[in-house]
Amino acid sequence: MQDDLLARAKAWLAEDPDADTRAELARLIEAEDHAELTARFTGTLQFGTAGLRGELGAGPMRMNRSVVIRAAAGLAAYLKKQGTPHGDGTAGLVVIGYDARHKSADFARDTAAVMTGAGLRAAVLPRPLPTPVLAFAIRHLGAVAGVEVTASHNPPRDNGYKVYLGDGSQIVPPADAEIAAEIDAVRTLHDVPRPEAGWQTLDDDVLDAYLARTDAVLAPGSPRTARTVYTAMHGVGKDTLLAAFARAGFPRPALVTEQADPDPDFPTVAFPNPEEPGAMDLAFAKARETDPDLIIANDPDADRLAVAVPDPTATAGWRMLRGDEVGALLAAHLVTRGAHGTFAESIVSSSLLRRIAAKANLPHVETLTGFKWIARAENIRYGYEEALGYCVDPEGVRDKDGITAALLITELASTLKEAGRTLLGLLDDLAVEHGLHATDQLSVRVEDLSLIAAAMHRLREQPPTALADLPVTKAEDLSRGTDTLPPTDGLRYTLDGARVIVRPSGTEPKLKCYLEVVVPVATHAGLPAARAKATDLLTALKRDFSTAAGI
Repeated sequence: MQDDLLARAKAWLAEDPDADTRAELARLIEAEDHAELTARFTGTLQFGTAGLRGELGAGPMRMNRSVVIRAAAGLAAYLKKQGTPHGDGTAGLVVIGYDARHKSADFARDTAAVMTGAGLRAAVLPRPLPTPVLAFAIRHLGAVAGVEVTASHNPPRDNGYKVYLGDGSQIVPPADAEIAAEIDAVRTLHDVPRPEAGWQTLDDDVLDAYLARTDAVLAPGSPRTARTVYTAMHGVGKDTLLAAFARAGFPRPALVTEQADPDPDFPTVAFPNPEEPGAMDLAFAKARETDPDLIIANDPDADRLAVAVPDPTATAGWRMLRGDEVGALLAAHLVTRGAHGTFAESIVSSSLLRRIAAKANLPHVETLTGFKWIARAENIRYGYEEALGYCVDPEGVRDKDGITAALLITELASTLKEAGRTLLGLLDDLAVEHGLHATDQLSVRVEDLSLIAAAMHRLREQPPTALADLPVTKAEDLSRGTDTLPPTDGLRYTLDGARVIVRPSGTEPKLKCYLEVVVPVATHAGLPAARAKATDLLTALKRDFSTAAGI
C-alpha cells in the first residue's frame, strides 16, 4: 500500500509544472511522510457546482497548477462538445479573471493556455479584479464561458476555481457532472497542449464598460450625500469601488488603510470574511474617527457586501447588519423606486422578502442556496442570499456583486439622510408593516467531515418534533426535492412562527443551521418587547437544535 502511494506521488511529481509544489512533494517523498502523502493522494478534489476549492499544495487533493490544468482541459472538452453558440464556426471565447491570492495569476495563465491549446479563444482580465467584473465580462463580450480564480473569503491557505457559462451565471447540474467527467478523462498532463502564447490580455475597456453599467443601478438625480468608511478586507475591491463611487458622485469613502490593498496573507484578520468576529474591528475604529453615515465592506473578491450602521447601544458604537436585513432594505428601496420583475432569494434567507414582494404585487421565488440558482430565476429583477450576497443589476451582472450593492445601499442611506431618517429606522418600519423577522445562524466548523454526515443522519433518523417549545408542523428532507426545488442535501423544519434549515456547507467544512422567527408587532412602541421575544426564541432554537443534531 505504501509502495503504491509512493509510486503515485512520484508519477505526479514527474509531470508537475510548478517548481514550488515539485519541491514540496519531493521533500514529502524523500521523508516518506506517509500520513501527509495519504492526505494528498487519497482521492482528488471534486469538481461540483462550486467548481473547485481547497488548500494550496502538491497532490490531487490540493489546489495547484496540475489540478487546475486538468480542470481547464475538462472544461474545454465540455465546451467543444456543446458546439459553437452562434453557429458561425468561430471558436468560442472563454474569459478568465483572478483575485490576488497566492497562485491565482498562475492558475489564470494556465487556464488561458489550455483553452488556446484546445482551439478555443481565451481572454484574461488585465489584473486582479472583483469577481463581478468577470461575471459582467462574460455577457458583455459574448463569451461561451468564464472562469474566476478565487477562494472568496476562505483562509489564506486556500484557492479556488469558479466556472460560469455563457449566460453569465455559475454552473448548475448537469453541467457540473459533465465537466467533472471530462476532467476525469484527462489521463496525463502531457496530453494537454499548453502553448506559451495565443491568448488575449484584456485592457481596461472591459472595466470601463463595467463601471459605465453601474450608472443603471442608481436612480437619476437621487441624493448622493451619505458618507462611508470602506474596507476591502485585503482583497481586490478598493480601486473598482472607489471608481464607481466617484463616477456616481458620492463622497469618497474613508479607507481602512491597513486592509485597503491586496495581500494574500490577510495579516489583520483570522478569516477574511466581514461576518467573522474581529474582522471589522479596524473599520469600527476608523468610523469612530470619521463619524460616517455607514460602514461598507467587501470580502476579498468583492462579490459580497457587509454593512454596519451607527448604534449607540452596540459595544463598538456600530452594529453589523445581517445579510437578511440588508437584503430587505435593498428590496424595499427598489420597490419604492418602482422596480418590476421577480424578487428571488435562497431558501435559507429571510421570508421577509416574500412579504415585501407580495405587498408590492411582485413575483417572488425561493431557490436552492447559491447564486448559481438565484440568478436563474425567471425575469429576475433582484436577488439576494443571507450570506451577504446581492444581485441588484441582473442585466449587467448575473451574480452577486458587492460593488453595485454598495452603490445601492449608499443611495438608500443618502435618501433617508435627506429625510432625517436612518437605515435602522426603515428596518423598524418594515417590522411594524410585515412582522419582526429575526434570523440567526448556528455554524459548526469541523476537522472531521464525517461528523457532518453523522449529524445529518441523526436528524433524518430521529427528526425533532418540537424546538423552543414550538411544535414542528412540517419536516422536509430536501434530498428528495420538493414541488419547486430540485434535490439538495438539507432538512427544513417549519414551526409555528419559526423555521429551521440545516445543510452542509458547499465550500467550507461546516454544518450550517439557519434559524428564523417571526414575531407580530402592531406599533413601533411594541418593537422592544418583540425583539426580546425573538432573541429568546432564537436562543432556545439554537440550544434545542444543537441537542437534536448532536453538535
